[in-house]
Amino acid sequence: MAVTTLGLVTPHAPIEVPEVGHERSEVTAATSAAMLTCANLLERFDPDTIVLMSPHAPLLGDAFLVDTAASYEGSLADFGAPQVRLAPAGDVELARAVLEEAARRHVPALDRGASLAPLESGELDHGALVPLSFLDRRSRWPLVELSLSMLPYEYHASLGAAVASAAGALGRRIAFVASGDSSHRLLPGAPAGYSPEAKRFDEEVVRLVREGDFAGLSRIDPELVEQAGECGLRSWIALGGFLAGREVATRVLAYEGPWGVGYITAVAADPPVVAGLPPAVSDATGASGRKGGMPGDDESAPVALARRTIEAYVRHGVTIGLEDATGDLLSFSAGAFVSLHTSDGDLRGCIGTISPYRENLAEEIVHNAIQAATCDPRFPPLAPEELDGLEISVDVLHEPESVAGLEDLDPKRYGVIVTDGHRRGLLLPDLEGVDAPETQVSIATQKAGIRPGEPIALQRFRVDRYH
Repeated sequence: MAVTTLGLVTPHAPIEVPEVGHERSEVTAATSAAMLTCANLLERFDPDTIVLMSPHAPLLGDAFLVDTAASYEGSLADFGAPQVRLAPAGDVELARAVLEEAARRHVPALDRGASLAPLESGELDHGALVPLSFLDRRSRWPLVELSLSMLPYEYHASLGAAVASAAGALGRRIAFVASGDSSHRLLPGAPAGYSPEAKRFDEEVVRLVREGDFAGLSRIDPELVEQAGECGLRSWIALGGFLAGREVATRVLAYEGPWGVGYITAVAADPPVVAGLPPAVSDATGASGRKGGMPGDDESAPVALARRTIEAYVRHGVTIGLEDATGDLLSFSAGAFVSLHTSDGDLRGCIGTISPYRENLAEEIVHNAIQAATCDPRFPPLAPEELDGLEISVDVLHEPESVAGLEDLDPKRYGVIVTDGHRRGLLLPDLEGVDAPETQVSIATQKAGIRPGEPIALQRFRVDRYH
């Protein structure tokens, strides 16, 4: 399905980057998974240019800065990861067109290269480096970086509209990335102190973004904004200006707040594209600590549903209803694999469907979770005493695409489907010990009962993996 419009809301905490946070970055696994979804969308969209607004770019109180650099460069060396270095080209023509369009709209904007900015033109700050390290680490697409200002919110929306108009005049396909973190005061000991109002601010932001009401962000109570200590609101309002008048839908892909700072990841795109995206993942730690409750309450929605299903079926022989399934899991259908492992990491069951067979993803997960627990022919049915240490992952499959040969495969990035007549074998991506396309295809053909040398057709597919 083609992507014709793309806007992304991305957090920018360096600790989320594996090379910076190491094992601590696993705490924000939901955000990382959401950013992978954004990266997949960006690749499908294949923009001419990425326009990124960063709260940590040089800031003027009474004007925006638009960087007209012909090239950018930066690394996360200040955060202990000099190996994370990006060097995208700049889109000088677009940057200058944005300045001209901003002037026509009476939006104060200056060329960053001609200003007395604390960072030189083309020098990337971490507000740009962190999201780009997930979205475009190979620097495939040219970049234009925008700064915030302290001007009223409506100027930020007008600047976003100026970007859209300038891009349209040049025939540019633009992906607009609104970098920013939400409240910085969610927990006692948080970087900016603690405010009990911070959680309410984040809840309001998540609600408005989920509803696609970017204009509503500018109407949040100023006192609530002040209590939150946020840094992303102006970026998100600018994204709203960029999207104004376009037929788009939005989805919040993840929200987390484990260190007292709220991280929201969201996408705005064509409604059919958004309808096919994975469900939202909400962090259970938030501002109040780890949840208790039913099994799976502190996990992503797909895994929580799979765990509840298996608990109910193995312990009591009943199939759960879908009353507790999130609306996102009920809103679209997709193929899904449920994989079970012991606490030692040994496979204990894996069953799935390449294409959806049921009305929605929730029903697909419930059916396949029961099958993985009780009907995988390689293992006996799961016993109740095995449940406490059970590790569960759910892979939600994207639409497969045909490929010509091994050169189009990447076992870390894509799963593979091999077909010969009615025989078909599948292997999920990013499996331990499967590092080469030849190995991946060999295992898949063995699973299908296809002998070496027999002609096969190849397809690859992406997955959204939930742990």
